[in-house]
Amino acid sequence: MSIVIRIVRMTFQPDRTADFLKIFRDSEALIRQMPGCQHLELWQDADLPHVYCTHSHWDSAEALNAYRRSELFGQVWPATKALFAAPVLAFSVNQVDASFNLR
Repeated sequence: MSIVIRIVRMTFQPDRTADFLKIFRDSEALIRQMPGCQHLELWQDADLPHVYCTHSHWDSAEALNAYRRSELFGQVWPATKALFAAPVLAFSVNQVDASFNLR
């Protein structure tokens, strides 16, 4: 079974990015401690400084969904969502091993 990689691209109101960064800093350690969370990092768009992505790895879709149903998510997500300037783009992917022989 492969891990689930979750990417969430968020466009913030430019004057609210500091508010988002505070929310992220205050919650990132707690998110990393959630059962099934293997990895969490924050990326900033190279050209659009008010656009950020979270990149996380989860043991399974069930672990990700358990986090999304958690009290922590119920606090973090509404506070973050209030700062958006555009709809969020969120998707889950699985890593592909492309090293197999094509013959």
